[in-house]
Amino acid sequence: MGFLDIDTNAGTELAKSLGNARHKPLFVACDVTDIPALHAAIAEVRAAFGPIEVLVNNAANDRRHALADVTPESFDAAVAVNVRHQLFAAQAVVDDMKAARAGSIINLGSHCWMLKSSQFPVYAMSKAAVQGLTRGFAKDLGAYGIRVNTLVPGWVLTEKQRNLWLTDEGREEIRRGQCIDEEMEPGDLARMALFLAADDSRMITSEDVMVTGGWS
Repeated sequence: MGFLDIDTNAGTELAKSLGNARHKPLFVACDVTDIPALHAAIAEVRAAFGPIEVLVNNAANDRRHALADVTPESFDAAVAVNVRHQLFAAQAVVDDMKAARAGSIINLGSHCWMLKSSQFPVYAMSKAAVQGLTRGFAKDLGAYGIRVNTLVPGWVLTEKQRNLWLTDEGREEIRRGQCIDEEMEPGDLARMALFLAADDSRMITSEDVMVTGGWS
């Protein structure tokens, strides 16, 4: 397995912590908004492990912003980190999948735009576009046995979310919104991603796979 991240220290530490795993991962430092760098990083992963048959597009930034503060530059930057790289990452691996007559592309979306959430209009727009991107791929690539799905998370309480956004009001919002009264962890998404990557999901494609604790 190979993974990319702009945070070199965190990526290096994660790879080190998994060094004794049966399949030791490869970390490649990369800013996915730099498309040539993204393609080069994917090529490095291919060189290490061979043809790529699973792609998880997970990079995003839900930085809060007001409509009045959006500039052409901030708009382009938000689209680049939240949706553009998903298309170009798929572009870089699809020939491997076509040759294998199999593969799974998993695009991370968000339920935020479905809930009409406030404080990040460009982020919400980008995440809605992810689901359109999935559908734009699925029919053409299905002819080669390639599955394309959108994994749609609810409020996943990562370290960043806890540090920046989670307040007592936010905890109450989770309790009101979710059917399951538990905090959603990154592992809850990872397990669904593994299912979508595996042959167990071989007839699931062009779908929005919700993992929201019932909050949708």
